Amino acid sequence: MKQPSSSLKYRLPVLVVILEVLLLSLYAGFVTYDDNANAKLQSNHTDPMDNSLYKDYLFFTDVQVMIFIGFGCLLAFMRLYGFGGMVFNFLTATFSIQWALLAQGFFHFHSDGKIHLGVINLLNAEFACAVVLISFGAVLGKTSPMQLLVMAFLEVPMFAVTEWAVLKYLKINDAGGSILIHLFACYFGLAVTRVLYRPGLSDGHAKESTCYQSDILSVMGTLFLWVFWPSFNSALALPGDDQHRAILHTFIGLSSSTLTAFALSALLSKRGKLTMADVQNVTLAGGVTVGASVDMMITPAAAFALGVLGCTACMFGYKYLTPFLARRLRIQDQCGIHNLHGLTGLISCFAGIVAILLASEDVYGPSMLPALQRLIPGIKAGEGRTAQQQALYQLAAIAATIGASLAGGALTGFVLKLPCLAQPPDEFCYDDEFFFEVPADYDNTGASETPCSPDEPKA
Repeated sequence: MKQPSSSLKYRLPVLVVILEVLLLSLYAGFVTYDDNANAKLQSNHTDPMDNSLYKDYLFFTDVQVMIFIGFGCLLAFMRLYGFGGMVFNFLTATFSIQWALLAQGFFHFHSDGKIHLGVINLLNAEFACAVVLISFGAVLGKTSPMQLLVMAFLEVPMFAVTEWAVLKYLKINDAGGSILIHLFACYFGLAVTRVLYRPGLSDGHAKESTCYQSDILSVMGTLFLWVFWPSFNSALALPGDDQHRAILHTFIGLSSSTLTAFALSALLSKRGKLTMADVQNVTLAGGVTVGASVDMMITPAAAFALGVLGCTACMFGYKYLTPFLARRLRIQDQCGIHNLHGLTGLISCFAGIVAILLASEDVYGPSMLPALQRLIPGIKAGEGRTAQQQALYQLAAIAATIGASLAGGALTGFVLKLPCLAQPPDEFCYDDEFFFEVPADYDNTGASETPCSPDEPKA
């Protein structure tokens, strides 16, 4: 099969070498160990169990599984794009974490002018990586590995700046990342895919189909994400009761959204059958909708209700909003990230605001003010904020994050249109053979000539 002139032979190695030289130079000049990893600051009298490793590493490994296995398998739902979904996720994630360590670290220089590296830095970098991978879902199958690396190169520092500014100046509560992770990633990805709009894909593509094996692999990714999502939502919450509540709320929200997803999938199907795309995606909605209030005293019942509400919004988003965005606004959201991360993220943000406004001594006990000071940096005696004022700051953070992500995504989209980045032509989208040496049993000649039916939304 003759390939178009978008070979990776020189383009990918050149780009990787440039990025690696840049990273190596910056690591050599600005990165050193933090106190818990620096042998010069330890001694034989140091209790090794006091090392921050034992507090942070368990969360780090859980998020690692989500990033590399959960996301990777979830994105392998197309029958001819399993390599692309998993391997490009692997490539993009690895670079994003390396780059995020620097981009986030530049806002936390120590007095010696260095970034002090510890496991907590790796954990924060993985959250930045999750932002990139969520955005990746909007352009899955339509981009080259060079485009994905460049997107990560631009998105990570934009996210780091937004994160720093929102947390430093607006001082919001966002333990589960509903604002800074899910909303930023979603609207950044939507802006990128809008700029990269392809008229030739507006009526679907013959190779967008799934198969039995690819759907099973994708559900495995869902299960990994589902199991480890409590760690994702609680990792950056304050240790103790805050982190404890975050784990409880996340599990309850995920459980209720899963049950609701099965019910709605059968109800909304024309033939009364379950749709695999619903199982792969909508079941996860509860993990997002509890995010902004996950460490607060919202009650288990509220977490349950948020899971149901988020699942319902996500389900109807896949069924009605995604086709509308594609048809009317030319936003080709390949994985429906607006449903799983945008709609649910907005619900979560407003639920968090309500939780702040309803905080009372009856809920938090006589130590209400110290408890809220731990949860929400803005509600401190020195800051002089009331709950009502903090709610306005939360709204400002939502607006600022969405605005920054849309602007950054649009700019990134225009950069990704550069011819040297080897964007695949329409006929080779969603096809591993364009970028990979495929095995002998790979066969794309049997691809359906019609896109997925409306009753079977894409993952």
